[in-house]
Amino acid sequence: MKFQADATSGNAVTGYGAGWVAVNGQRFEHSLVIGHTVLSAWACPGFAALKADDFEQLAALDPELVIFGSGLTLRFPAPALLKSLYAQRIGVETMDTQAACRTYNFLVGEGRRAVAALLIS
Repeated sequence: MKFQADATSGNAVTGYGAGWVAVNGQRFEHSLVIGHTVLSAWACPGFAALKADDFEQLAALDPELVIFGSGLTLRFPAPALLKSLYAQRIGVETMDTQAACRTYNFLVGEGRRAVAALLIS
């Protein structure tokens, strides 16, 4: 799916499909962390490999909300993995990666300090 670009500055998801996500027109086939000024590979290769450290890295970005894209299907991480986010009162929403892409764009378009952590696999 492709999106119509809007007037927001910063990073926006401009397309996605099975096994990929495009940010600002650039296609990625690996897990990503996207924020208004952050775009980087996420070292987590897949859902089964998630560790608390993966979410601690997200807390360090100081978002008000983390949108966790769990891959092609909706899967919830164990609450123990999210402790660092909860301790800093950072909200977490879990959804499949494609829904996370849409939600991230919407929230950033509203000026919210959201970070999307997207598993591609």
